[in-house]
Amino acid sequence: MAAVAQETPTQTRTDDAVVRIQGLQAHYGARQVLHDIELTVAPGEIMVIMGGSGSGKSTLLRHLVGLMRPTAGSVELLGVDITRAPALEMQRLRRRIGVAFQGGALFSSMNVLDNIMLPLREHTQLDRQTMEIMARLKLEVVNLAGAEDLMPAELSGGMVKRAAVARAIVMDPALLFFDEPSAGLDPAVSSALDDLILKLREAMNMSIVVVTHELESAFKIADRITVLDQGRILTVDDVAGIRRSDNARIQNLLNRRAENAEVDAETYLRRLTGEAAPAGDPQAAGTKQDAGAV
Repeated sequence: MAAVAQETPTQTRTDDAVVRIQGLQAHYGARQVLHDIELTVAPGEIMVIMGGSGSGKSTLLRHLVGLMRPTAGSVELLGVDITRAPALEMQRLRRRIGVAFQGGALFSSMNVLDNIMLPLREHTQLDRQTMEIMARLKLEVVNLAGAEDLMPAELSGGMVKRAAVARAIVMDPALLFFDEPSAGLDPAVSSALDDLILKLREAMNMSIVVVTHELESAFKIADRITVLDQGRILTVDDVAGIRRSDNARIQNLLNRRAENAEVDAETYLRRLTGEAAPAGDPQAAGTKQDAGAV
């Protein structure tokens, strides 16, 4: 692992980026899945991370929320380098961030109200009545007032997503992460969830990072969009810049065109026989991409 300069885990930068990724690399075994990722998110910004299947966007999110440790590089959230921060520092940081998982991740044995209160029980010493009031306030924000006694099995897909958002914001985080918020939802419910994301940014003055493959949703909510491909950042730009990009892979993503790929015979044979590709082999992925791609 690359050496890093010595500094205290609580040291903060003088600039105001709420997310700063530098030289991030990640591997699954011998396979490298993220390559030298460099990215910042500004206060109050909605950053959307997009890419095709296998582009690395889910892996990047896992590193952003501290579920994985990188091979090299650093990830700073609200000035704290989570790749080096001790447990106590991470505990304090988690009170300032929220995560809305793709499937909701509600506990099936708890009703909606208890699910929303869970972060308060884990991270505060508040009394039950105060926690209930705070949880009901957040249910009002996500338009789930009156659903507090329902069990997760009694909720629709859209209600599960909104309940997950309520739990993610119950402690008024400065930074909020969404993992595929529109996945599995019909267009009307998906649009309403996009409106909620915009509302949260304005009402709670938070910064938001959204991982999604839904183009319509991304174009509606994003201040900037990061496009990943094969573990590398192709571009970071606003919606207008993404739309007019002349990058072939970005246009393929926007227009839902399959990549033109050629199978390298030698690599294909190695893949069938289970042989490892030589170090530095540009055909390790097994395909030659369209000449227009970068």
